[in-house]
Amino acid sequence: MRSHTEHINEENLSIAWAKAFIATMKYPEISPMTITVTGLGNENIPECSEIRNELDRFLTDNSLRSCHTVANTIFPITLWNRNQERGLLYQRYLRSLSQIHSDKANCHGVYFERLIAYGNGTNQLEYIIQTYIKGNHRRSALQASIYDPTCDAKDQRQRGFPCLQQVGFARMNKSGLSVTGYYPKEYIFDRGYGNYLGLCRLGQFMATEMGLELAKMTCFVGVAVVGIMNKTPLRDLESRIERYISEYETRMRGQNE
Repeated sequence: MRSHTEHINEENLSIAWAKAFIATMKYPEISPMTITVTGLGNENIPECSEIRNELDRFLTDNSLRSCHTVANTIFPITLWNRNQERGLLYQRYLRSLSQIHSDKANCHGVYFERLIAYGNGTNQLEYIIQTYIKGNHRRSALQASIYDPTCDAKDQRQRGFPCLQQVGFARMNKSGLSVTGYYPKEYIFDRGYGNYLGLCRLGQFMATEMGLELAKMTCFVGVAVVGIMNKTPLRDLESRIERYISEYETRMRGQNE
């Protein structure tokens, strides 16, 4: 059977996730899927509160982590003060690691930890910022690894972390920045929204520190599935999300006429 592919490009994060969710409700799996969100800025991530609130309610009802909690594993937005030196963010996060690791879901590691303390303690984000500021705009220098074979190459049938394998940054035009994340497999209902939100927040941090403006987030997924749950309990959410998409697109057409 030929695999279904899906390429989503939206100016609103919530709508991008919503279309990814609807697609995975229609097919057993999608390979590959790309989700791109534009219309971003260093202080702006367009969202539909109705969609995010609806999703968070379903996640909570099924004992899954909220969008914000998932996003925090990629970038801890509450620890970042834009008006302070970025080193304080790193320090605050590293001081919190013992508490973060106490959560069973984080026992194998956390994405932001790998970004600022990879392997022997390498701060990959700081390297990217510094090398860019010094004038090295080589795109292969502006990427960070999450997967570490020294501790992740295990024979476990299910491990969970790390689903996100790599993050790359690229300058767009003269002053824009794009951030791209790669997932071999992603659960769209369980963690998709939080993943995209976390990548956008990470992009805002990097763009601010590199003197650029976040313009685009792209998530490349090798295999996308709806999640660990049976689809039947999600049919009500599916119908609600479809209605929100229709209302949004009708509103956008009205504004463009």
